[in-house]
Amino acid sequence: MANIYYLQLTRECNQNCRFCSNPSNGSVISAGKAGAMIRSYAGLGASGIVFTGGEPTLHKNLPDFISYAKTLKMEPRIVTNGQRTASLEYLTELRRAGLALMHVSIHSHVAALQDHLSRTKGSMRRIHKTLKNAGRLGIEVNVNTVINRYNSGHLHLAARRLCAKYPFISHFVYNNMDPGMERVVEFPDTIPSLSGFEASLAAAMRFLDGSGRTFRVERVPLCFMAEYAHCSTETRKIVKKENRLTYFLDEKELIAQDDWGYDKGRRCRACRLDKICAGLYKKDVYYKSEELCPMFSDPDEIAAKITDQ
Repeated sequence: MANIYYLQLTRECNQNCRFCSNPSNGSVISAGKAGAMIRSYAGLGASGIVFTGGEPTLHKNLPDFISYAKTLKMEPRIVTNGQRTASLEYLTELRRAGLALMHVSIHSHVAALQDHLSRTKGSMRRIHKTLKNAGRLGIEVNVNTVINRYNSGHLHLAARRLCAKYPFISHFVYNNMDPGMERVVEFPDTIPSLSGFEASLAAAMRFLDGSGRTFRVERVPLCFMAEYAHCSTETRKIVKKENRLTYFLDEKELIAQDDWGYDKGRRCRACRLDKICAGLYKKDVYYKSEELCPMFSDPDEIAAKITDQ
């Protein structure tokens, strides 16, 4: 069981995404508090730590935090929007500190749409520089994509284009949008429907699987995961009995999550996968339970795929 824990370093950001789940509140963690949290995670046996934000590269001590995590035998990662890491000099500093894996948030291969969603002119241009820098420095790259109404029809095209241009990209993470956050309330046009992204997500997963890459999908019920139920983040957590710790720079502070269930619809009662499916996030508030349908796959076979990996 490999638990990877999360630590927000700052809630400042150099983008202003339309679906941001952790918008700016002016908070920045102190070096002392960050060190204490890193030690705490190591004491709990974490195999890795993910530095997040806001935008973690805006914290002046990020290289020190990366190096400290390495000394405590935890593999450090960052989740970044790829703006500051467009500087080869800066990314080299992170590499020397011990960064070997970075998650880059990319929501479309179409530059104009990436810029629109991030509300940042030149966002995609700088992301391309980041990816080139990572390839040059030998840093493993995962792509994080928030599924939204604007990219829901071309998730597969983005995966193909990015992998063709940067074959070292090894893993994709698809997060169905959390519509409950305050930024989304400002931009309800970004909320997707399950049926709106189903075909494109399936095509993206089949392409990635066929090319030997891996992927995970969060907040998507198993009836919309095609043949890849074993790649659902929540299902994997349920089967492996894993937890997640996240330190937030707001009133939540340290949150331990070991319950991976959302709400279930009436049709879920007939589904063989009910016990390993998280259900529907924000059911009948933003996502419609009438879109759900029972599945009749063998849950034990899915669980076996997860435990055998």
